[in-house]
Amino acid sequence: MAMKPQKPTPGTLASLGRRQFLAGGAALATLGPAMATEILLDIDAMQPGEFTWHPDRQPEGPVSVIVSLDQQRVHVYRNGVRIAVSTCSTGKPGHETPTGVFVVLQKDKDHKSSTYNDAAMPNMNRLTWDGIALHAGKLPGYPASHGCVRLPMEFSEKLFTVTHLGTPVIIASSHSDPYEITHPGPILNGFAEQEMEAAIANAGDKLHPKDWTDTAANTFTTVLVSGADGMALVLENDREVDKGRAKITGNGAIGQHVFVLQPEQDGTLTWHAISHHNLSGAPPRADQALLESIVLDRKLADRIADRMHPGMVLILTETSLTPETRSAEDFVILSTDSA
Repeated sequence: MAMKPQKPTPGTLASLGRRQFLAGGAALATLGPAMATEILLDIDAMQPGEFTWHPDRQPEGPVSVIVSLDQQRVHVYRNGVRIAVSTCSTGKPGHETPTGVFVVLQKDKDHKSSTYNDAAMPNMNRLTWDGIALHAGKLPGYPASHGCVRLPMEFSEKLFTVTHLGTPVIIASSHSDPYEITHPGPILNGFAEQEMEAAIANAGDKLHPKDWTDTAANTFTTVLVSGADGMALVLENDREVDKGRAKITGNGAIGQHVFVLQPEQDGTLTWHAISHHNLSGAPPRADQALLESIVLDRKLADRIADRMHPGMVLILTETSLTPETRSAEDFVILSTDSA
């Protein structure tokens, strides 16, 4: 029996490609191969409040979120596979949402704003301590917030279930699909093979943040390396705990790159790149080439090795890690004039 194509509804779109989606994913899945006609939707045509959600496309792996300011869309990836897209509303003129690479610093399902008259911010994923977050809110179809990224309520509830402390969130003026590479611990360059194996084994015995039952008793580690400053910063949760000299050898633009230390089935840990690259300007250097070009001070590398854990994030940037890029509690915000 022929089915009449219907307008996709929130939560019933399955991702096919960068800008095309299969409508009615849950219903069509029951029809199997007999359903030959696919209903495609350009993500630019999504109406405020619409979203896709198909975590079954990639049930396991690191989650990353890309917020596209020009599209007013939020793209969610797991292990490099896009599992969701949602409409959103970002900062209005005068309260623009900053661009750059962030990590989730705090999660609060029933958060209320301490800045804007106790306003409700359901399913809040905090990105900066001075007020930028992902949360449920009104979606008029254009940038209208005070800097936060507003999401549809149902989508924010679903997103809240897959994020954890340290989940990378990339806010950019454009959108391109991230891609994944794997590479053995690059920040341990210069270690003897047995030293690296020992550090990896020690880190592998620790829990991934998604498995933490008491976040207050755990510390999430982020390493930021700036090609502009020749500096590496080590953060535990929201505070800087270490720093040292870092060199990125070779020539060419660095761009902004995000790597997550992930456990493999054989018990090893590898870096997974889930980077966003700007679509304009000179292309940045490849993720793997950059990993192999990082040279850290040996003493700093030793201290980082002691803090390694599954889910640890490594961020490379050509942005300077200056005081004006820091939020109220010294978390470094890698903000840029254009992402």
